Amino acid sequence: MQHTEPAMERPQARRPTQLLRDILDISEEFEEHVGRTLSVNATDLEAMEHLIMSGPLPPTELSRRLNISTPAVTASIDRLIGVGHVTREQHPTDRRSVVVVPNPRSVETAMATLMPMIMGIDRVLDNFDDTEKEVIERYLNQVVTIYREQLPDPADIPAPKPAVAPPKIDPPGPRRSSWKPETQVGPTIFGS
Repeated sequence: MQHTEPAMERPQARRPTQLLRDILDISEEFEEHVGRTLSVNATDLEAMEHLIMSGPLPPTELSRRLNISTPAVTASIDRLIGVGHVTREQHPTDRRSVVVVPNPRSVETAMATLMPMIMGIDRVLDNFDDTEKEVIERYLNQVVTIYREQLPDPADIPAPKPAVAPPKIDPPGPRRSSWKPETQVGPTIFGS
């Protein structure tokens, strides 16, 4: 005889909570759209966001912000260089270090994609009086607080594990002339 547990009853969320879920879902879709526009995967898009908001950053700082290993951030930077979104330049004050600099045209492309959406959302507030705006702001602040309360303390988050490099394999000799290294025209979209 088969024993089945009763299905756990899911509480019915009120309509504003459902709409917040819709916002989260559509935000993910929009980020994917921006990634496709820039021809980058999710990690590289996040790196670009940090560079756009903060300006040039050393690779170690980018690694820390993305919470990825040094080899992983190097791979991300290499991909971004490959599609022309960033360059590596000598650090302005530390000659032993480099910084990753966003390409102004790439920043412009990203902003041209983002700003109509951001300003459109901001214009929605024009439909509300000051009292209603205060209620909206109070509600959203409380939602943000609840999200933050659910996150672990940053001190409790383990550092990323170092990546293990694959063994280096020398290409076959001349007698196997059909061998060609794998090439990739551009980064895969949203691959890891």
